[in-house]
Amino acid sequence: MTRVWKWNRPVTVREVLEDLQQERSIAYTTVMTVLDNLHQKGWVRREAEGRAYRYEAVSTRAAYSAALMNEAWGQSDNPAAALVAFFGMMSPQQREALRDAMRIVSPELPSEVPAEVPREEVAEVPSEVPSEVPSGPAEADGGPGR
Repeated sequence: MTRVWKWNRPVTVREVLEDLQQERSIAYTTVMTVLDNLHQKGWVRREAEGRAYRYEAVSTRAAYSAALMNEAWGQSDNPAAALVAFFGMMSPQQREALRDAMRIVSPELPSEVPAEVPREEVAEVPSEVPSEVPSGPAEADGGPGR
């Protein structure tokens, strides 16, 4: 999926293959199988072009990431604690991006958000936070960053 999102246009198996081969050896049939699986799962749509198909992402990478976060948060038995733990893992830049997003979604919020909230006002955070992330289409070509 990372390769399909990268181009932001319909791509062929050959294009994805050539891009992946810059980093590692991979067979045409492997790429074709992965793209076919993504099509069957509804992550990409395809259109015939001659004897080949052009594949295009059904949703954006941002929408996919949001769905993963929503799914993970929905599985928590303590959503507030899960959010506190998640926010605690964020870099200052990520927290600023979160503030920007909150201003877009909820313009009635104050533009200044306190940098620190007194600990007694924060829900209890579990001592261990699972490090596993659900796998999905981003890993179809070997990992999220590929």
